[in-house]
Amino acid sequence: MSQLLSLTIYAIVLMPGFIQVGYYYFFSSQVRRSVVYGDQPRNRLDLYIPEDNSRPCPVVAFVTGGAWIIGYKAWGALLGRRLAERGIIVACIDYRNFPQGTIGDMVHDASQGISFVCNNIASHGGDPNQIYVCRIYLIGQSAGAHIAACALMEQAVKESGGNPVSWSLTQIKAYFGLSGGYNMHNLVDHFHERGLNRSIFLSIMEGEESLSRYSPEIVAKTSSAETIALLPLVVLMHGTEDYSIPSSSSQTFVDVLQQAGAQARLLLYEGKTHTDIFVQDPLRGGRDPLVEDVLSIIHADDANACQKIALAPTPRRLVFEWQLKLARKISPF
Repeated sequence: MSQLLSLTIYAIVLMPGFIQVGYYYFFSSQVRRSVVYGDQPRNRLDLYIPEDNSRPCPVVAFVTGGAWIIGYKAWGALLGRRLAERGIIVACIDYRNFPQGTIGDMVHDASQGISFVCNNIASHGGDPNQIYVCRIYLIGQSAGAHIAACALMEQAVKESGGNPVSWSLTQIKAYFGLSGGYNMHNLVDHFHERGLNRSIFLSIMEGEESLSRYSPEIVAKTSSAETIALLPLVVLMHGTEDYSIPSSSSQTFVDVLQQAGAQARLLLYEGKTHTDIFVQDPLRGGRDPLVEDVLSIIHADDANACQKIALAPTPRRLVFEWQLKLARKISPF
């Protein structure tokens, strides 16, 4: 109850910013909501299209967080807006939450959404030419980072085993994991202390016997060299004062990936919490370190795009600084 009360106050404090983002989400001509990608009720995604999409755009497939229980595609509206303003198409993928589905359903939905993006985004402004297959990026945040990483590792195992697939890891240039957890064995007790009851969490993860299967870190550690070689660049991003999911989760996963031979790097944001890098910083306007880091990797080989971004208008502030500081203190995350 205390966590719920904190969440309510947190939302009220930042409500002026959320209302502005909501207005953009519902009324902007750049947002195409609830595009169907599968046959389940939650198999929908939102598209954020740049104003200037006359030339091929890089594409981001984004899996949002929500503790596996309250995830929703609209939670990606602020990131979608910021990236679309910088010339990137963003597809925010929805998926079944618990108890509507368990982790296996969530990973299946995310993979199906990624497949839709890989195979259909050209009709929404992506590059239909051969170069296009190298310009899709996968991003997951919090629980979404875990789900997306599970989908990534599952896909690598399938492809290395010669199993039929509907999309290929060759289509994904990089994976960005924001504030994610990748070893579920190490997080059961932590989540219980933070308010996510142990029995509920284990139900979400389909029982204690399934924790290893849905721990990307463990899957990577036990995978063949052929499986690891299929992975794209993995970039994990985490705030050092994240109390919802410790930054050590990303550090350990990067270490495991590097030892296995994968391309992996860690970006830590000093003094940032779980919500700072995804909510408060974008609401603040101005320079957003996380968005800038994502863009620097997406446009690493495109000098013209980097120059265009440097000249783009600075995002405006959506809430006052005192609201951000108060929200940071009472955030339950």
